[in-house]
Amino acid sequence: MVSFNSTFAVVLFSGLWLAGGCLAGAEAESTGKHVKPLNVVLIISDDQGWTDFGFMGHPAIRTPNLDRLANSSLTFTRGYVTSSLCRPSLATLITGLYPHQHGITGNDPQLPDAKATGIAGRKHPQFARYYETLIRRIEEHPTLPRLLGAGGYVSFQSGKWWEGSYSRGGFTAGMTHGDPQRGGRHGDAGLTIGRQGLEPVFQFIGQAKADGKPFLLWYAPMMPHTPHNPPPKMLDRYLKLTDSESVARYYAMCEWFDQTCGELLDFLEKESLRQETLVVFICDNGWIQDPKRPNQFAPRSKRSVYEGGIRTPIMLSLPGRIAPKRDEQTLASSIDIVPTILAACGLPAPEKLPGVNLLDAAALSQRDTIYGEIYSHDVADVDNPTRSLQYRWTISGWWKLIVPATEGEAARPELYHLRNDPHENRDLAPEKPDLVKQLRQRLDAWWDGR
Repeated sequence: MVSFNSTFAVVLFSGLWLAGGCLAGAEAESTGKHVKPLNVVLIISDDQGWTDFGFMGHPAIRTPNLDRLANSSLTFTRGYVTSSLCRPSLATLITGLYPHQHGITGNDPQLPDAKATGIAGRKHPQFARYYETLIRRIEEHPTLPRLLGAGGYVSFQSGKWWEGSYSRGGFTAGMTHGDPQRGGRHGDAGLTIGRQGLEPVFQFIGQAKADGKPFLLWYAPMMPHTPHNPPPKMLDRYLKLTDSESVARYYAMCEWFDQTCGELLDFLEKESLRQETLVVFICDNGWIQDPKRPNQFAPRSKRSVYEGGIRTPIMLSLPGRIAPKRDEQTLASSIDIVPTILAACGLPAPEKLPGVNLLDAAALSQRDTIYGEIYSHDVADVDNPTRSLQYRWTISGWWKLIVPATEGEAARPELYHLRNDPHENRDLAPEKPDLVKQLRQRLDAWWDGR
């Protein structure tokens, strides 16, 4: 009988023991041998709809590599991000906090001069102060790279990264240097990853392996994000399947992103690292392609409070130690990623993180409700980040309540039953006022307790 350290949760899934750090600890205790710490690869899709994968049933988009990953993962098809905009969503993924907690609620600071936009706005006298105020927030909270670093991990940032240099997020190495005057807004040099190969990632993994160091990889390519400029052969395939070139380009971008994920997973296999690497997959937010406007999203997708903006599959894969399972019932959230990874790596999580360990079935069984918040693209007041709040939302079981931040008849709550109406076509709020009141009270209690 194996004795497990009670500090960490241990659960049984399909006949396999799933344990956070206890897995390695239990193996070491039972065999008397040193067990290598897990590596972690965090794959973050950028602007991809929750339906837009083969394993999620899309009839046209080809994602063979992510389908393969899903088949070897604990896959939550009812995953959600707390906010449907990339910068606050990514900040949640690295801190484990809601946007109102980490304070990064929008992509850009709103400047006093409405004409000061884009690169020109970066020359505004107030921009430097606003920009620094937002970035400094990532240093005010323990981040996943810093927390893993305390356990001896090295870490590498590639792809999307808004918070200045990679070092400000606690990464030991990375591609983004955060020069706001030369494109630091999305991630400057980091944005070449995926579109121009994965060599920097391969070099990092190879060096970590050579040094005998456990590693964290942040792989967040700006894909399938615009510009939708996929390889011609991929585009040609989808042009034959749809009358909209804009839709065909987006579909092809999803396949191109999938191809890069396959290259990364194949490299882990080639280096004999796959069996000791936890792979986590999530999207930063959703996307529905506008069929008439290239590189533009349709309503009810990115930046919205609807499923097209906030829903995403979440996958956890560790061959031989996490039993593959497709979970179509349980609610999972991006706030769960940090505590799940820390538990898997045998490291303590900061107190009062709102998420749960997704490998802890007991914890998941106690949860029937998740929450989120939607803000304006621009932060109206960097010193009061919740001032830009547009919506709060909650999902309890299959019921979803949306509450606008504004008042008045035009801003009444909306209620949907997601199992019967996954695309939110029928608002049931007028028919079920008592349920609206009940869910609103729960949402308000969560918000007031922040």
